[in-house]
Amino acid sequence: MEDEFVCVDILLECKRVAQQLDLPSPSAFYGIFDGHGGVDAASFIKKNIFNFIIEDSQFPSSIKKAVKNAFVKADHAFRDAGTLDSSSGTTALIALVLGRAVLIANAGDSRAVLGKRGRAVELSKDHKPNCTSERLRIEKLGGVIYDGYLNGQLSVARALGDWHIKGSKGSKSPLSCEPELEEIVVTEEDEFLILGCDGLWDVMSSQCAVTMVRKELVQHNDPNICAKVLVTEALQRNSCDNLTVVVVCFSKDPPSKIEIPRSHRRRSISAEGLDLLKGVLNGR
Repeated sequence: MEDEFVCVDILLECKRVAQQLDLPSPSAFYGIFDGHGGVDAASFIKKNIFNFIIEDSQFPSSIKKAVKNAFVKADHAFRDAGTLDSSSGTTALIALVLGRAVLIANAGDSRAVLGKRGRAVELSKDHKPNCTSERLRIEKLGGVIYDGYLNGQLSVARALGDWHIKGSKGSKSPLSCEPELEEIVVTEEDEFLILGCDGLWDVMSSQCAVTMVRKELVQHNDPNICAKVLVTEALQRNSCDNLTVVVVCFSKDPPSKIEIPRSHRRRSISAEGLDLLKGVLNGR
């Protein structure tokens, strides 16, 4: 198990944040880091990525720039940490909540999914080497893809760490640490957020996960239990990878039940239509 995760529900309770930054309420920070080749990269990025964000000169005036800068700085700092194995690597998926705004930053094949009144809305893209945009970027930089693996070694197209592949700092590597960003403003229809590593999404669709979480929240309104339910279900579906899931609710109240209006119109099928349907079913 080489995954790490972080959940800070109330950033203003952190003394350093409260003293230095004027953040809106609510403010929160979440992240999952799917490590590979050892735990060093995932552990380092988990401990340091938020500090790199808030210490960036662009924060909080230009949060998107600050987050992008932080991913690069964290990647370089990990390489320079002499006591750690710089050949280990990790994906990084974070969610920064500032008031009603939620910024998602992703590098790798973990996924953020919004539960929007029972409907799944994907807020990140899985960075797989075979993805068209990633493949074109990789090949443009001289990389190759063998059987779905970047340079025949990695099943992700973006990651932090893995410096045995990236080479020296400043060089153009087909393995990128740059995150893709997605920002939303939470509305009344937006009920919860699921962050999950690829071990979950390998065996479950985004819509299936949202449906399961919503059903659980209606019953007990506990996001921690929801995360455990998703992990248990993924194991029962024979997921062969590490499993890390974080569920974040945007309201203290459970989701309301969705009422499906009953139709008062009676529908019938004609004799001709019935005969046609029988023919189809009988293979005629």
